[in-house]
Amino acid sequence: MNWFILIIAGLLEVGWAIGLKYSDGFTKLWPSIFTIIGIVFSLGLLSIAMKGLPIGTAYAVWVGIGTIGTAVLGIMLFGDSANAFRLISLTLIVAGIIGLKLASPA
Repeated sequence: MNWFILIIAGLLEVGWAIGLKYSDGFTKLWPSIFTIIGIVFSLGLLSIAMKGLPIGTAYAVWVGIGTIGTAVLGIMLFGDSANAFRLISLTLIVAGIIGLKLASPA
């Protein structure tokens, strides 16, 4: 269950990271509100997942999910670069997340 909660927390991190872009420096009301709500729930779920997972693993996986999701959505929504080096780097992050999962005792 902790892994499921951690994945949801990571997906919410993607949501609030993208929300930061749409909030335009917290100058747009509704995107700002949704971003703040996403931050609160993402961190709250991360803290719950950390009760049963090693802190280093939980935090690294949370950040990794957020990094990958935000980078992919940045490419899709905002036209961010999708060059080969960037895609290979994202693949290495995915490999790291899988490695942490496989090495975790929980």
